[in-house]
Amino acid sequence: MIRKTSDKKEQGRENAGEKVKLHIPVTGKDGDTVRNEEFAEGAAAGQQESQETDRLRSRIEELEGELLKQQEQAGKFRDELLRKAAEFENFRKQKEREVVMSSLRALENTIRELLPLVDDLNRVLAHLPSDPEKTGDMKPFIDGVELIRKNLDKWLLEKGVKAIESKGQKLDVNYHEAISQIDHPDAEPETIIEEYQTGYLLGEKVIRHAKVIVAR
Repeated sequence: MIRKTSDKKEQGRENAGEKVKLHIPVTGKDGDTVRNEEFAEGAAAGQQESQETDRLRSRIEELEGELLKQQEQAGKFRDELLRKAAEFENFRKQKEREVVMSSLRALENTIRELLPLVDDLNRVLAHLPSDPEKTGDMKPFIDGVELIRKNLDKWLLEKGVKAIESKGQKLDVNYHEAISQIDHPDAEPETIIEEYQTGYLLGEKVIRHAKVIVAR
C-alpha cells in the first residue's frame, strides 16, 4: 500500500516535469509571456528576414556594378562623340578655308586676265590727240572707251584691287620691278622716275609687280 502511493507520487513528478518542459515560459522585452512555439516562429522569421536582407544587399551590389559598367560605357560614348564632333568641326573649317582659297584663286586669275585689257585702255586714252578739233569725230568713241575703263576701275575697286604707287617712290622689290636705270640729275638713286607698267594689289597681296625705270 505504501509502495503504490510512492509510485503514484513519482509518476506525478514525471508528468509535472514534462508539463514544465513543454510549457517553459519566456518573458519578452515588454514583460509578456511568449511560448516556445512563438519564440521559434520569431527566430525563423528573423532568419528569413536576414536572408532577404542579404539577398537584397547582393542585388543592390549587382545593380551598382551594372550601373558602373553603364556609366563607363556612356563615358566612352561621350568621349567618342566629342572626338567625332571635333573632327567634323575641323573638317568643316578646312572645307570653308578651301572654298575661300578657291574663290580667291579664281578671282585672282580673273583679275590677271583683265589687267592687260586695262593696260590697253589706258594706253589708248593716253595717246589720244589733245587738239579738240582732231577729236571731234572721235568723241563718241573716246567717251565709250572712258566709260569702259571707268566701269573696270569700279569693278576692280569693289573686288579690293588697287594700283601700286610707283612714280616718285623709292624702289621696293616687294612691289616694284626695275627694268631699266637711267641718269637723272634731279632724282636720288633708286628713285622711280617712270612707270612702264602699273602694278596691282589684291587686298595685301601683290598680283602684279609694277615695272618701273629708276634713277641710277
